[in-house]
Amino acid sequence: MLKIRVLVVDDSMFMRKLISELINQDPLLEVVGIAKNGLEAMELTKELKPDVITMDIEMPKMDGLSALEQIMKNFPTPTLMVSSLTDKGAYETIKALQLGAVDFIQKPSGSISVDMFRVRDELLTKVKAVAKAPLSKDRPKRRFAPAKKIKKDPILHPGPVNTTFNQIFAIGTSTGGPKALETVITELPPDFHCPVLVVQHMPPKFTHYLAKRLNDISNVTVTEAENNEIIRGGTVYIAPGDYHMEVRQTINGYRIVLNKEPQRNGHRPSVDVLFDSVSKLKKLKRHYIIMTGMGSDGAKGMQKGKEEGAATTIAESEKTCVVYGMPKSAVQLGCVDHIMPVDRISAKMVELAKA
Repeated sequence: MLKIRVLVVDDSMFMRKLISELINQDPLLEVVGIAKNGLEAMELTKELKPDVITMDIEMPKMDGLSALEQIMKNFPTPTLMVSSLTDKGAYETIKALQLGAVDFIQKPSGSISVDMFRVRDELLTKVKAVAKAPLSKDRPKRRFAPAKKIKKDPILHPGPVNTTFNQIFAIGTSTGGPKALETVITELPPDFHCPVLVVQHMPPKFTHYLAKRLNDISNVTVTEAENNEIIRGGTVYIAPGDYHMEVRQTINGYRIVLNKEPQRNGHRPSVDVLFDSVSKLKKLKRHYIIMTGMGSDGAKGMQKGKEEGAATTIAESEKTCVVYGMPKSAVQLGCVDHIMPVDRISAKMVELAKA
């Protein structure tokens, strides 16, 4: 079997050496080149044609975002971002995912992480998953680019609370999810009147910037969920990193409940936790959607939702998934009504909301 060829990009000599050593420990992987800045990364990508790039963000001469943008434009290559734990690192990582990076991994303790071995298994798993990802040019294009809108902060300008909805959508996704969510959420029209709750496997800070990014480019309001807030129709709620998100019916309407109960399926937030809570909302038409991601989180929750009277269950098709893990698990359980490419999901949501 041919090895997956990896280009390692980092401005730290120590990190280049450490990441390379970790990758070369896997018999299926091989580091074929190293680069210390974005300019070298571009040159070596063109010369070596690696299967995967691991890309640092903050580098001299040309940073990782600039290099990624040029690489995706001129010689698209599946890329795994290597991010710091800072707010800036989270913001720039979300931007990188929008520019075409497939996924990211966090350095455990800053830009020079001597304890990188702590995330060794995650690094090796993600490099292999990223290598199989369809390139951006192969992914379905959005049918339109929504006009950038000026939004009022829903907290500072509350306005009327739309709690008259009779349907709710729950979405679960992981690896490749930020781009898939962009495709789906930006195509929802301004008059989409149902709430949408989303679990994206992602650490704290990252979910905040993901919600902010999606809010800036969408026609519906997108926000990171807050504990005990009333759910509004026409709003997309992103579960905050490291918190499970549930929905509860109260005398004042439906509310978000966040908690730090143990991980489920290795995740917090977990798609299964969200789906299980939605299954209890018997007065609403309930729609469940699973998109790209590793593992099986959400499959059992979707199956339970189906048994509890789900109106619709949808799985993203293999041809548009970055990783066909979570949707495949749901399909194998026989609980999926519709299997469709990611660029058709929003149209189906609009159709269902009008029913």
